Amino acid sequence: MSEVYDKLMKCYACVQKKVKFTPQVALVLGSGLGDYADGIEVTAELDYSEIEGFPVSTVPGHEGKYIFGYVDKVPVVCMKGRVHYYEGYDISDVVLPVRLMRLMGAKVLFLTNASGGVNTTFQAGDFMLINDQIANFVPSPLIGPNMDELGVRFPDMSDIYDKELQKVIRRTATLLDVPLKEGVYIQLTGPNYESPAEVRMCRILGADAVGMSTACEAVAANHMGMMICGISCISNLACGITDNPLTHAEVQETANRVAPLFKNLVTESIKNIAQKVLRI
Repeated sequence: MSEVYDKLMKCYACVQKKVKFTPQVALVLGSGLGDYADGIEVTAELDYSEIEGFPVSTVPGHEGKYIFGYVDKVPVVCMKGRVHYYEGYDISDVVLPVRLMRLMGAKVLFLTNASGGVNTTFQAGDFMLINDQIANFVPSPLIGPNMDELGVRFPDMSDIYDKELQKVIRRTATLLDVPLKEGVYIQLTGPNYESPAEVRMCRILGADAVGMSTACEAVAANHMGMMICGISCISNLACGITDNPLTHAEVQETANRVAPLFKNLVTESIKNIAQKVLRI
């Protein structure tokens, strides 16, 4: 048994002792969605610090707890605050929370984040449906001995972001009259923002938005057979596209400004995913 798998199973056993809940949807709350749980029917909360060996987020605005409850009648587990590679954790620790939610029972992983717009047609405050990703700039969470209990050695990555889930989110956005861009998300390590030359590189590679999370989580979830979807809030235009210097305060300000629309889009998408895809 690998150390990574052993640690994961110890965390799972710890959660099972503390919370009796089986989610269908796992939701990772990015910047701007930190108080999303205030609008759901919460049945239990579990601080990351209460889980033995669990990595704890150190980023402002990322509180660090699991929220268990219902969106309408859909059982969900929310990550209120994620762990980032730039905090110094091993990549296996960064994706441990997502793997844990799959073990809890979640079939769908709904990823959200705040990102920088690389596509010059984007504006701060836009929402982008993630239809593909580039994860080559951070280590793969699958490096090392394969954990056969979780998935195959060489998982296919043709459709990381489930096409049926994308259709549901598109229809939901249309019904809500919420403008929705689409594009490719690229994950760089951070914590520094990208240089103008690095942003040009991202554009050449085909990215539309750049951030410091999400892609590695999707790789781990895909390995475990989860259905994945993701929406990125374009919180700012990436360095070099405008003359303004980038700050975390700007990212948080934009995310907070569009949060009501974002919350509504996520809520209605989850309800429609449950009805049309999960059939619950």
